[in-house]
This record gives sequence, C-alpha cells and structure tokens, in this order.
Amino acid sequence: MRFYLLVALISAVVTFGLTWVIYKLSHRYRLYPKIRARDVHTRPTPRLGGIAMFFGVVIAITVASQISWFRLVFAEPGKVWAILGAALIIVLIGVADDIWDLDWLTKLAGQIIAAGLLAWQGVQIVSLPIGGLTIGSSNMSLVITILTVVLVMNAINFIDGLDGLVAGVALIANGVFFIYSYLLVQDTSPTDYFNLASLITAVLIGACAGFLPLNFHPAKLFMGDAGALLVGLLMATSAIAVTGQVDPAQLGRSQLFPAFIPILLPFAILIIPLLDFGLAIIRRLRAGKSPFSADRKHLHHRLLDMGHTHLQAVLIFYAWTAVISVGCLLFFVLQPYWLAFVFLGVGLVVCTAVTLSPLSRAKRREIEAQSADAGTLEAQVKAGDDPLDAAADEPRSPRT
Repeated sequence: MRFYLLVALISAVVTFGLTWVIYKLSHRYRLYPKIRARDVHTRPTPRLGGIAMFFGVVIAITVASQISWFRLVFAEPGKVWAILGAALIIVLIGVADDIWDLDWLTKLAGQIIAAGLLAWQGVQIVSLPIGGLTIGSSNMSLVITILTVVLVMNAINFIDGLDGLVAGVALIANGVFFIYSYLLVQDTSPTDYFNLASLITAVLIGACAGFLPLNFHPAKLFMGDAGALLVGLLMATSAIAVTGQVDPAQLGRSQLFPAFIPILLPFAILIIPLLDFGLAIIRRLRAGKSPFSADRKHLHHRLLDMGHTHLQAVLIFYAWTAVISVGCLLFFVLQPYWLAFVFLGVGLVVCTAVTLSPLSRAKRREIEAQSADAGTLEAQVKAGDDPLDAAADEPRSPRT
C-alpha cells in the first residue's frame, strides 16, 4: 500500500507544481480563450491544466517502473506504453481543441485512435458481468473496448462545466475504486498486490488531488478538454484492466456479483454523466444539430438554473458520486447485502431532497405570496372597502 501512496504523492506534487507554472505562464502570455455564451465563469481563465496532469501521471508511472515491487505491472511494457501513448494523443487533441476549437469529427477520430491503441496492445475487456460471460471473439473485444473508452471519455468531458467538478468527482470515485481493485487482487493474486488497475488509479488520484487546489471554486485554472478526456481515459483503462483479473469460470454464483462490482463501478458512478451525455445526444439530434455541438443545457447548468449556487451544484455532484461509489463498496465488503441497500437508499433519498430543495423553496415562496394576497383581500373586505366596488368606481375610458 505504501508504494501506491508514494506514486500517488509523486503524481500530486508534480501536478501541483506544474499547475502553478502553467497558471503563471498562461497569464503572462494571455494563453486563455474568450468567454463563451455557455460558460459559467465571468472572467477569462486558462484551460491548459490537463498538461500538468499528464506530466504528473507520466512521471509517477516512470518512478513506479523503477520500483521492484511493480515488476509484474511492467512485465508487459506494451500495455504501459499504449496507455502513455493514448494519453499523449488525447492531451494533444484536447489542447488543440482548447486553443483552436476543433470540429467534433476530428476530436472523435482522435479518441478512437487513442482507444484503438489501447485495445491493440492488449488493454481490452475480456469478461462481462452478464452471467459471467467471457468474450470469445478478439474482434468483439476490440470493438467493445473502443466504444467503452470513447463513451467514458465523453461522459466525463460533458460534465466538465463547473469549478472543481471533474477533479473532485474523479478523486472520490477513483479513491473508492482503488480500494475495490486492491481488495479484489487479494482474492485473485494474494501473493502480489501490485497490478496495472491499481497503479493507474493511484496516479490518477494523485493528479486530481494536485490539480484541485487551483481548480476549486473560484477556479484559477481549468483542466480543459485535455484534462477531462485524460481523466476519462484513465478511468476507463483502470476498469478495463480489472476485467483481466477476474475469471468468471472459477467463480461460484454467490461470488459472481461482488467480483464484478469493480467492473460495474465506473458505470455506476457515471450514471449522472452518462445520463447527461445521453440526454444531450437526444436533445441535439432532435434539434437537427451535431451530437457533439455545445449548449448550455447540461445537468450542472440545470442545477444553477434551479437556484443552486456554483459551489452547491459542485457539492451535489460530489454527494451523488460518494453515495453511489461507497454503496458499491459496501456490497463488496459487507454481509449481508441489506446493509448496503440501506446505505444506498438513505443516501439517495437525502441527495434527491437536497438536489430538489430549490424547487420546494420556490413553491413555498409561491404559497406564502398567495397567502399574503389573500390576507390583504380579507383585510380590505373587513374594512368595508370591497375591492370589486373599488374596481367598479374606477373611471372607464370612452368606447371608440
């Protein structure tokens, strides 16, 4: 565990240091775009934080490669090089988009190339939590892997609209996911706790932790598409790497559900981003627009429109992520399962109440206003001043 903490700390320190450097250089050379109509912030803010996160990840993995305890992780160097290569492609595409605003087709092509590189080098989904099925066709595994990586990257990128939102959500989700992968490897390989999924998750946790101080509200620096796509890529990669640790054929029916929870976790914690992604696609297609065109109708925009403050909207996303991810963790570590169901049920009810609270406040103000109007009318009647008579006594304009 201490070696994972070491690489996470290295990733955090490098990311934090480079974040300050990029922040200073961006303001010195005015490396920030104009404010767009859909943006929530009110002052020009640099968007190149993803570069700092990328180098934090690269340096942390480089240090890990020199630690003998991680020898099994680097026994297949092709996978590690594929991850770093895919990350580089995504960051370059993201930076270009942040500077020049690329068209959606170019961005999608870059994402497919990055995901294809991962799958080509063996970072593929080999098993699915559907009756314990192992994917038999290499072509099917390739396609499913690419679609999964592209989907997760875009889902994360779609919610990147508020200060500290993606970094905080990823920090919470990956913190829980690290515990999942670490506990799972104890069952699948009790003699060696070091694996690719846990390493990728640890360095991503460090990168998000190092970036969040300058990204929290009010943000001094944004991660941009480069950072959001990088976070999505690494989250998808760590989840895919976990599938290689699970052999459904060796699991009993009672073990199957908890063993596949780590595979389901990224999709569970991405319910809201995936929902936002799906609604945006449908909304834009119905309007005759590109599914990747930008607008101001995402879920975080709707939270602001409901009456939540910027910080409240971010914390609501944090709460939903924590409840769902920790709930999945409890299914993995607790017996009986009803304890996890209770936690999830209570947590979801509380999150729903907090999320919808502005609507109840607005309704309460409406009722109070109606009561006040009714009280005024009643007071006029008691005073003998019938409002209907007063209205009748008003001078009327002559008919034309």
